[in-house]
Amino acid sequence: MDVLETSIHEVLRLPSPAPQPQALAHDGEHLWLGSWETRRIYGIDPRHGTVFEEANAPGQPVGGVAVGDELRFVLRENGEANNRFIRRFLPGHGFKDRDVVPCPDDTGSFLAFDGSHLWLSQRHNRRVLELDASYAVKRTLEIALAEIVGIVWVGDALYLSLWYRDERICRIARVDRAEGSTVTPIANVPFSGISLTHDGTHFWTNDFKENAIVAFTL
Repeated sequence: MDVLETSIHEVLRLPSPAPQPQALAHDGEHLWLGSWETRRIYGIDPRHGTVFEEANAPGQPVGGVAVGDELRFVLRENGEANNRFIRRFLPGHGFKDRDVVPCPDDTGSFLAFDGSHLWLSQRHNRRVLELDASYAVKRTLEIALAEIVGIVWVGDALYLSLWYRDERICRIARVDRAEGSTVTPIANVPFSGISLTHDGTHFWTNDFKENAIVAFTL
């Protein structure tokens, strides 16, 4: 594995409103956090770290993303069966029971939105799937380097949080749309950054073990 000398620059650290912060999304104004332990979704004002909304989830939130005025979450459901579904969430209203789609191959972790399509990562399969409007797989990106623990589109680039299990290190990597599927690691993360989102200025991720939400730049 190549050695990187660059690390992320942490600019803000907020205490998570619940243990085991897992799913994380930014809708342009607010953060939305899903706790693996409490199985709840929290709307957070990132300026003060205060919670303005809470909602129960029908499973353990894994990953989330804002899609316009709505959100989509990947949920782990049915206990040991570990079934994975993508569900629609409306701020102020919660989850819509009728809007549920099984993940391809019953496997999915984190979500990103490029302005037109959803992208779904499969952590242990080390790939990212572009989904069409019917949630069918349109394109597959193979990410052979490491396990995928977060994804976000920023402009014409897909950024990934990657966990190198053997080396016990986390890194941010980038795939440029124009370059196809070339994955370039660009910065070390001094903790396992679970989930990845962007507010227009900063990236955000979860320091899962420290129960914190972290904003950073590259």
